[in-house]
Amino acid sequence: MSRCTATAAQVTCTYQQETVQIPNGSRTVYWQVPLGKPLGAGWPVVFLFQGSFFEASTFFYGAPSDVFGQYYGALMVKNLLDAGFAVIAPDAAVSKIAPDAGVSTYWETNIPPYATDWSTAPDNALMDALFAQIALGTLGPLDGARLYATGPSSGGYMTSRMAVSYQGKFRALAIESASYATCGGPACTIPTPLPSDHPPTLFLHGGMDPLVPVSTMEAYNSDLVAEGKQTKVVIDPNATHQWIAAAPTEVPAWFEAHP
Repeated sequence: MSRCTATAAQVTCTYQQETVQIPNGSRTVYWQVPLGKPLGAGWPVVFLFQGSFFEASTFFYGAPSDVFGQYYGALMVKNLLDAGFAVIAPDAAVSKIAPDAGVSTYWETNIPPYATDWSTAPDNALMDALFAQIALGTLGPLDGARLYATGPSSGGYMTSRMAVSYQGKFRALAIESASYATCGGPACTIPTPLPSDHPPTLFLHGGMDPLVPVSTMEAYNSDLVAEGKQTKVVIDPNATHQWIAAAPTEVPAWFEAHP
């Protein structure tokens, strides 16, 4: 049994939806827990951070014809739920240019002034609110001591932010088509040293990515390796800026390897 149905033509997962209040606004959060009952303190939790201009709900469905490898992202979510991970997918902020469109834009991790002053970022307030919701049990029986994160593009940079600004909270990360938290596309300066407790990190990247050069990811990985951190790199030489076909198997396996 599964929360999802998957065929060669489509993946669809059921989800639940909450509105989380933060200072000066609110965010929509999509979430789901595995079938059955968790052992111990609750289900381990994977945060899913969307790419730019996508609502977080798109993590829960996809077809091979969808852009940016959405099918593989949805299949990854199915495999995470089937492996016993709860998933939480919060929306990024709604566009200030066209707020009536209701389109989520991008994470603030690499956007001035928040890139260097994260404590003032609305996305930081969102994370604090989500940590509180997990502790309260609002999003199901979850284990707040076993947190993981993944996401593509802007969501990949936001995944790196979990290591930079929430040190000690996450067990492992999986970064797709992105690099260090404050980088953006080819513009990428990685500070050293990196956090001493930087979680083990899986990097997934398309070898033909025209937006985020593979070299920026490789620089981040090299710095982590030089500092003795555990990493793994999976490159699909024919993929562009997208979830790659290996993600549905590689991401759950990486998180399971770091309980």
